[in-house]
Amino acid sequence: MKSTHRRAGSTPTVKSINRLKTIGRALRHRNFRLFFGGQGISLIGTWMQRVALSWLVYELTNSAFLLGVVGFAGQLPTFLLTPFAGVMADRWDRHRVLIITQGMAMIQALILALLVLAGLIRVWEIIVLSIFLGVINALDAPVRQSFMIEMVGNKEDLGNAIALNSSMVNGARMIGPSIAGLLIAAVGEGICFLINGISYLAVIYALLAMKVTHRKHRVRKSRILQELREGFNYAFGFPPIRAILLLLAVVSLFGMPYTVLMPIFAKDVLHGGANTLGFLMASAGVGALTGAFSLAARKKVPGLGKWIVRASAIFGAGLIVFSLSGLMWLSLVVLMFVGFGMMVQVAASNTILQTIVDDDKRGRVMSFYAMAFMGMMPFGSLIMGSLAGRIGAPGSLIFGGIICLSGAAIFYWRLPVLRRFVRPIYVKMGIIPEIATGIQTATEPTLSDKNSK
Repeated sequence: MKSTHRRAGSTPTVKSINRLKTIGRALRHRNFRLFFGGQGISLIGTWMQRVALSWLVYELTNSAFLLGVVGFAGQLPTFLLTPFAGVMADRWDRHRVLIITQGMAMIQALILALLVLAGLIRVWEIIVLSIFLGVINALDAPVRQSFMIEMVGNKEDLGNAIALNSSMVNGARMIGPSIAGLLIAAVGEGICFLINGISYLAVIYALLAMKVTHRKHRVRKSRILQELREGFNYAFGFPPIRAILLLLAVVSLFGMPYTVLMPIFAKDVLHGGANTLGFLMASAGVGALTGAFSLAARKKVPGLGKWIVRASAIFGAGLIVFSLSGLMWLSLVVLMFVGFGMMVQVAASNTILQTIVDDDKRGRVMSFYAMAFMGMMPFGSLIMGSLAGRIGAPGSLIFGGIICLSGAAIFYWRLPVLRRFVRPIYVKMGIIPEIATGIQTATEPTLSDKNSK
């Protein structure tokens, strides 16, 4: 006869509480809590500005090509400068650098707001200000990613912190565009830029309130180019890091620029307005937020290799289906899958990289991560904008989706080989005692092992 009593601690309520504790375990660290709250507010403003900017450019020019040009101008500095910023991230005090970059980004948003509200804005000014923000982001991205380990203090909660950070980004991505769409329709784009500028005060306050041990400026005998070459050889000489970065670069080049074409789908394909654009972007944010929470609930890194493949495939297939949809409800549903695939692929790649990288090269490797993720987008924006002008926005996304699916297939084919390189690192760190699933199995010397011999 089966017992009708449940064991203590096994009730659904207790399980739900334990699951929430697992999802939010990185929030135990005070510095990360501050960052999570401040950055969360700031990112809502950031997404409002992104949607307002793309709508403003399309309203001023009615040109898919110029949408691509503005995206290219804003993201090109990431490709050119991020590797050098990675070297600086390994040398400088990351906390102080972040305060400076957030302050400069606030100034950019306020200048943009002033020009729009005064009715003086022109396309060339948007391009110049986009380049200025791109330079700021090029320095900010690798420093912020490298600073993550300092906020949580240990690698055990690092994967959870990365997933929570992604959930914060995509929660803002869900809220920001919706607010922007309503405000653009009601009072115009300028107020969105103003709100974004003010929102930076939250993250600057959070950074100033942190209790951190400031790193001394490192005086090194080696030159910047020498350290950059050392970081490049380390990252691209180790097959797992190289494979993750290359797949991320391919997806970023041919898939991520779909956001640049969203005004065209909202206005010309779905025959809507700024509200439609906001809903489309928010829908992708809902999917991305779901993906972020699913990763945050994971307790271990093993298994993320397969998720990189699945997420890339979901992303590519979603782009194809979205491009063929002419129905609003179907487009919203499909964009949830697109957002889910994009977020999981990016965050899972970030987690694996941050887990297996040597601490003294973290800044440089994360600069290559930022370069692959954001640095490819300017070229993608230009390519997709040019293609959209020739074959239409739907055809461009179909092409991008096919490329993403091909990249996922190649990574899946290489996965067994990559596992042999990563497993010794996981074993050494105590992450896995024996063979486990994911991007690890059998033993083989790591790059660091080979260099130490």
